[in-house]
Amino acid sequence: MPEVAVGFDREKYIALQSEHIRRRREAIGGKLYLEMGGKLFDDFHASRVLPGFEPDTKIAMLERIREEMEILVCLNARDLARRKVRADLGIPYEEDLLRIVDAFRERGFLVRHVVLTQYEEDNSAAEELRARLTRLGLTVSRHYRIDGYPADAERIVGEGGFGRNEYAETTRDVVVVTAPGPGSGKLATCLSQIYHEHIAGREAGYAKFETFPVWNLPIDHPVNMAYEAATADLDDVNMIDPFHLQAHGEQAVNYNRDVEVFPLLRHLLERISGSSPYASPTDMGVNMAGFAIRDDAVCRAAAEQEIIRRHYKALVAERRQESGSEVSDRIAILMGKLGLTHRMRPVVAPAVELAAATGAPASAIRLADGSIIVGKTSPLLGCSAAMLLNALKHLAGIDPAVDLLAPGAIAPIQTLKVDHLGSRNPRLHTDEVLIALSTSADGDDDARRALAQLANLRGCEAHTTTILGSVDEGIFRNLGIEVTSEPEFQVKSLYRKR
Repeated sequence: MPEVAVGFDREKYIALQSEHIRRRREAIGGKLYLEMGGKLFDDFHASRVLPGFEPDTKIAMLERIREEMEILVCLNARDLARRKVRADLGIPYEEDLLRIVDAFRERGFLVRHVVLTQYEEDNSAAEELRARLTRLGLTVSRHYRIDGYPADAERIVGEGGFGRNEYAETTRDVVVVTAPGPGSGKLATCLSQIYHEHIAGREAGYAKFETFPVWNLPIDHPVNMAYEAATADLDDVNMIDPFHLQAHGEQAVNYNRDVEVFPLLRHLLERISGSSPYASPTDMGVNMAGFAIRDDAVCRAAAEQEIIRRHYKALVAERRQESGSEVSDRIAILMGKLGLTHRMRPVVAPAVELAAATGAPASAIRLADGSIIVGKTSPLLGCSAAMLLNALKHLAGIDPAVDLLAPGAIAPIQTLKVDHLGSRNPRLHTDEVLIALSTSADGDDDARRALAQLANLRGCEAHTTTILGSVDEGIFRNLGIEVTSEPEFQVKSLYRKR
């Protein structure tokens, strides 16, 4: 396989970022509570828009200071009552919390504490989780909902505010505060902990580690605009940090929520410790990602593709939910500013043109060598399943005319679907094709060679002309294929299984 273009220097970033965090803690002179925004173990957005930034780069960076730090994980108790699910993994937040703790511990990090934020006594789901975590050996602290947060500093910084919260006793110099998803109360957790440290006579301070927007890239750089596209459902907007411009005479990019809350945050820090070391929200950050970009053109191109993907995903979500077009419209504006169209995604035109020619759903995948492989709907295979088989044949150097699936592997699956599981569609989908291929590989060398190529699909781009079902979505996600779809259902019906 040819080398994939790299635009980001991972090793340089790890060295710069870990050293910068050390210096920030030294400048504070006491314990540093570091709010970590975004995803730590699997930051796929960063890896897509900054080619060379591996999904676990942040963790690799933290490993440089592992002996100096510990992890505090927080979770919004209200998300438990709402049964909130992490969309990219399809698992509830409470399960993702356990996954995060396990992943940290496997890498040798100290993780002992969980903070349940926005806690209320009548939240039975939160109480059940607290009991479960306690049985598992974790210490759980409850941080209560504070009326007037974050504006009423007098109430917040007092016994009826942060003083009511249970302090999570930490022992290391750097405390990384993270969470399964946004809105988990990381900032409030940091401030509450700092309040308790100062009440006990210990120095402590706050900093924020948020990769995006990249403060020292232009506001209209595609990498920063891709962040807007990723958070379009949150109404996040990039903007020039006015506090930074006023204090330092230089432009820096931040986003609206941090800029809006900064005066209140600075006031809270002053109330807690007597002064604030920061003149702007950008000053609070420790992000060094912009200094590790080594090929700007590569990162621009990757970010533009991410914006197109985000638009497709928003269109599909709106179609599924039968909702308005607010999110996709916001992303469409970003596409317009950059002059982007759907056809600039290389896999779109081949899939759409094949669907038009056959009158049935079609799909296309772009492999690492630049080859575009298509799949069409047939009596035996759905288009995504056909595309996967065709791609594996290409990667293994197998003649396209060769049948990889043994008839003895196909028939039992079709019988099970139609005769026993109530399906009216005998076509094999992606999961079923992979099962049949695995079965066929036991006695067929071509099938075995094709199956061995599955790992080479990771990072490839694909497009389908109809909305994928949940099973196919999961298969593509597990294979590491970045897939988009036209916002159209294959079957025109009023009722669909969600």
